[in-house]
Amino acid sequence: MHFDLTDLRLFLHTTDSGSITAGAARSHLALASASARLRGLEASLGTALLTRGRRGVQLTAAGHALAYHARSLLRHVDRMQEDLGDYASGFKGRIRLLCNTAAATEHLPEPLGTFLRAHPNIDIDLQEQPSHRILPELREGTADVGIVSDAVDLSGLYITPFRRDRLVLLASRGHALARRARVRYSETLDYDHVGLPVFTALGVYLDDQAARIGRSLRARVRVQGFDAVARLVIQGTGLGIMPESAARRWSGRGGARLLILDETWADRQLMLCARTLEALPNYARALIQALQPQAGDPT
Repeated sequence: MHFDLTDLRLFLHTTDSGSITAGAARSHLALASASARLRGLEASLGTALLTRGRRGVQLTAAGHALAYHARSLLRHVDRMQEDLGDYASGFKGRIRLLCNTAAATEHLPEPLGTFLRAHPNIDIDLQEQPSHRILPELREGTADVGIVSDAVDLSGLYITPFRRDRLVLLASRGHALARRARVRYSETLDYDHVGLPVFTALGVYLDDQAARIGRSLRARVRVQGFDAVARLVIQGTGLGIMPESAARRWSGRGGARLLILDETWADRQLMLCARTLEALPNYARALIQALQPQAGDPT
């Protein structure tokens, strides 16, 4: 049984993107070469790792097992390079960072951009997932760093505050709720909403909160990004729930009104977390330090 690090990185790129074509591009390989390498990997192991279809690829049971061990192995390789002193020009490495929608779109871009400019030899594999799905990956060691809501069980993990994230309601000037200052989530469910796609972390979160009270969120349309949600809200398409920082960019424009969402789960603290701080390579610990709030940052 022979393992090639290039093959393992290609395999992970393919599984993360759900496509051999995208995996080949991320690995800087021609599609034909990438396909041949993946077939060779399966032949070497004597089992299928991927189920191929018109919409991409999915992992088999053996593929899930290989993905787990490949991530662990490649992290150890990175640590070995660190220990051997291959850092004359600064940190080198790749960090798998998982975070929810609000962190990815509202709070992360500026500090992450600053970090990446300061460390040109570090790459970030950033993926958006609901908080409750991030925790198992951190505990199993398949992700390095996570940003999650403090509403989930963080026991046993290293945690430190990232940013405060309050969810609010944006309504058009003529909406029936627009004259209110505060509103319960259940009251909003009597009306149409403009939502994010169901697979986004916030989309899952809001659907779950509705299900807990025996209701469902009636999304008239789902779009990508909070700015697109706000523009449709202003036109009277429906209500929009989003982080306060996003809503304030649009409050007052076109008569849009910002309402407090009167729910304890809407006022969240986002937390940086990892399996253990000591087990992380130096460059991942440096990322956590760089993302912590600085003086003057909103909290």
